[in-house]
Amino acid sequence: MRTTIRLDDALLREAKARAARAGRSLNEFIESAVRSALLRERSPRESVPLPVFAGGTLRPDVSLDSSAKLLDLMEQDDEHSR
Repeated sequence: MRTTIRLDDALLREAKARAARAGRSLNEFIESAVRSALLRERSPRESVPLPVFAGGTLRPDVSLDSSAKLLDLMEQDDEHSR
């Protein structure tokens, strides 16, 4: 189906650039973005209980924002447990 939409100029430029970087047409990019937005609204985010092992809390020096830092700490723990 064809339709006409109005987009802010800056938003359109960004959408075109992202579509080009992904090797997709602007139409494909916008269609995918609309599908994603609709899907997010349909499926409520549920809280999923995560298993907790030995200790029950994070160490104070652990940051889940840095996977590299977390990997370093895990490798240090492995070395100490050998």
